[in-house]
Amino acid sequence: MSSRLSLAEAEYIVADCGARTLIVSASLSAVGEALAARLPKLQDKFAVGGAIDGFAAWEETCSAMPLTPIADQSAGRDMLYSSGTTGKPKGIKTELSSEAYDAPTALMTLAEKLYGLGPDVVYLSPAPLYHAAPLRFNMTVIRCGGTTVIMEHFDAAEYLRLVERHRITHSQLVPTMFVRMLKLPEAERARHDLSSLKVAIHAAAPCPVQVKEAMIGWWGPVLFEYYAGSEGNGYVACNSAEWLAHKGTVGRALMGEVKIVAEDGETVLGAGEANVGTIYFAGGNVFEYHNDPDKTAASRNAAGWSTLGDVGYLDQDGYLFLTDRKAFMIISGGVNIYPQEIESLLINHPAVYDVAVFGVPNDDFGEEVKAVVQPARWQDAGGRLGDELMAFCRANLSHVKCPRSIDFERELPRHPTGKLYKRLLRDKYWKGRASRIV
Repeated sequence: MSSRLSLAEAEYIVADCGARTLIVSASLSAVGEALAARLPKLQDKFAVGGAIDGFAAWEETCSAMPLTPIADQSAGRDMLYSSGTTGKPKGIKTELSSEAYDAPTALMTLAEKLYGLGPDVVYLSPAPLYHAAPLRFNMTVIRCGGTTVIMEHFDAAEYLRLVERHRITHSQLVPTMFVRMLKLPEAERARHDLSSLKVAIHAAAPCPVQVKEAMIGWWGPVLFEYYAGSEGNGYVACNSAEWLAHKGTVGRALMGEVKIVAEDGETVLGAGEANVGTIYFAGGNVFEYHNDPDKTAASRNAAGWSTLGDVGYLDQDGYLFLTDRKAFMIISGGVNIYPQEIESLLINHPAVYDVAVFGVPNDDFGEEVKAVVQPARWQDAGGRLGDELMAFCRANLSHVKCPRSIDFERELPRHPTGKLYKRLLRDKYWKGRASRIV
């Protein structure tokens, strides 16, 4: 789980997944102790990298275990949590494999073919391991016999220094990191030898065309992009040459077949920029949202195809282009943020009558969180109430989810049925931009 979660957020996930074992870094001892007190059904609790009251030492426990294999070894699968439309995170549960525990995974096979993973790879990971891509790619590199170098925190200059120092061959980033490196002084960018870098994978958010052009100009044609989700229902990818021939694309389908479906949920649209619809994968891996059959059902159509909820189109050559976000989800610096959770918190504040949360442009992070509030008393609108509401969010949510700014409106645009026309609010912040993806 994310180390940035609030206690309540972490407690919900541990309880929802039915965990019987909890492993906590010693640096998060306060959260660990509080979780142990609130979750009496936990059977085993371990501390890593130091001591936590009431927790066994993970290293000592492991060293006391026998080295002989158990009879029914199983690799298992991760079940990572992603926020849902209700604002509560949901576990993304995929099918367990019946293959031998050490059989090559689908990601191993794909990464070996696309990115040349093998024992000579030195992989630099600048992103937190509680995200799906860093977790799974680091594990895959190690399973392929390679070496991983993991940054505690991303810093643009330090990243370049580590590439040179460790002769990094492969890495995975998000577009925000490209932006930060491009903003370094020219002397800082030029002083590092990056010639060892063969593959720089990026995903999590679409990369602005100008940024990617600049990165290819600087690093050469080593950029590889993909579009996928933690659900693992499809994989779309392209290399630098393909992207330069189809600027703005996220690639062609390599796993699962991409279908662009109209609003009726059934009609398949043809190629072309005018044929924008919801992106579905046919024939991809099966998944479900743990303890949420309604959300699972909503991710399928009548044909059984599954969607992450994103919107886009295919060109004549089968390359996919994204044009909008799923259900107003905000992607800030590669992190998915769902407005409903923030709205559900703010609406409970006594000074708030109505609220809408959405993403607005941010040149560094792609998007940032904006809250528009209809106050219970209009005379309270202003900086003091804004500061109070921001502090309220920080006390109850992970800081990455909290609004960066709050605006006030006398009345939010709602239909008599209660439906909020959030687009009417959001569009004015995106005026003059051809795409809502920064």
